[in-house]
Amino acid sequence: MPEGHTLHRLARRHQKLFARRPVRVTSPQGRFADSAALLDGQVLTRAEAHGKHLFHTFAADLVVHVHLGLYGTFDEGELPAPEPRGQLRMRLVGETHFADLRGPTACELLTRAEVKAIRDRLGPDPLRRDFDPDRVYARLAKSSSPLATLLMDQKVISGVGNVYRAELLFRHHLDPQTSGRALDRGTWDAMAADLVALMKDGVRKGRIDTVRPEDDPRRKGLAPRKDRHGGEVYVYRRAGLPCHVCGTTVLTVTHQARNLFWCPTCQS
Repeated sequence: MPEGHTLHRLARRHQKLFARRPVRVTSPQGRFADSAALLDGQVLTRAEAHGKHLFHTFAADLVVHVHLGLYGTFDEGELPAPEPRGQLRMRLVGETHFADLRGPTACELLTRAEVKAIRDRLGPDPLRRDFDPDRVYARLAKSSSPLATLLMDQKVISGVGNVYRAELLFRHHLDPQTSGRALDRGTWDAMAADLVALMKDGVRKGRIDTVRPEDDPRRKGLAPRKDRHGGEVYVYRRAGLPCHVCGTTVLTVTHQARNLFWCPTCQS
């Protein structure tokens, strides 16, 4: 599932390509056809993200809410747009570019009030200007659940997925099973600042890079190991391989139906 930096990149891109101008909106698949007809030709005023949710705000108090889920994708290109193919849920056409949405978990037309209700259920987003690490820590400090659970809970903090969870815990030498209430405030402050920097870097690059220069495996004569997101990582999807720092074999276990990766030495 795309993590928060991906949605913020999409929001920035759509803001640049389509915002403040009339946009053609269609649903070749038909599942979004009635809503698309209401929006077609209206001005897209703003595209923004909160966590793993994308919002396109149009005039007349109408907002398209998109959650990509596991299979959703947005593709774009320059005009003219090709003939629609496959299960194309929504197509946006601006002055110079088009964007095609396929396979989302959610693509729905909401009012601003309904959007507010969604956002009120979400935790602070490290990539938004209103990010409040104090609010996150208040939730963590009250919970006996492990950090591996809490960091993936979108009601606690928005936009963190499996990659950022594993890498953040490694970078701060934390056992994933450490409870939220056992996390001291100083450690959280360092983690929060680190997470903001990592996710902003992800927005800029379009990939997740978490390995510090001093831990680059190439310094030890080893080939770099990039994950499928295109970035250099410490433990994510590296089960069975040596840790970049200590050489211990990276472990994995299923945690709440997701694979969790960690180094038993660096994160003891």
